[in-house]
Amino acid sequence: MSKRVVIISSSLRKNSNSESLATAFAQGAKAAGHAVEQITLRDKVLGFCEGCFVCQKTLKCIIDDDANDIVEKMKQADVLVFATPVYYYGMCGQLKTLLDRANPLFPSDYRFRDVYLLATAAEDEETTVAGTRTGVQGWIECFEKAQLKDTIFCGGVTEVGEIAGNPVLETALVAGKNI
Repeated sequence: MSKRVVIISSSLRKNSNSESLATAFAQGAKAAGHAVEQITLRDKVLGFCEGCFVCQKTLKCIIDDDANDIVEKMKQADVLVFATPVYYYGMCGQLKTLLDRANPLFPSDYRFRDVYLLATAAEDEETTVAGTRTGVQGWIECFEKAQLKDTIFCGGVTEVGEIAGNPVLETALVAGKNI
């Protein structure tokens, strides 16, 4: 059964290592026959959540920027994939801002069930991604029908393109094929 997959790449660097993971995941999902949309936050305008909670009644944020369209696409997805560089052992600010702005999803009839985290970092310890995973898991905990299906992490990559040839790209490709 074909699924709608929305992949959000949050790095502001073009051709970043985390974006390469996202692209590999997308290639796998497309090869398996799924409908895939890749969204990069690089060229998007995202304001900070104001905490007004109007969205809990209207199911739409009062801030008129790119977040509203992205959140609507997230709502309609069967599978969500978040790709982020790890900054100071947590997700990048752009992803955190988007997750905060996704508050209209909480009372909605969202479709997503499986969420994947793709992360890259300069540090290569497996624990490097723990804070990022905790942050994403905290967001997922607010959606009782959703689960963190997998985390794919590549450490030891700093410069753009440094991930090229890394076996983790194949891991991401296979994960995309297996959704």
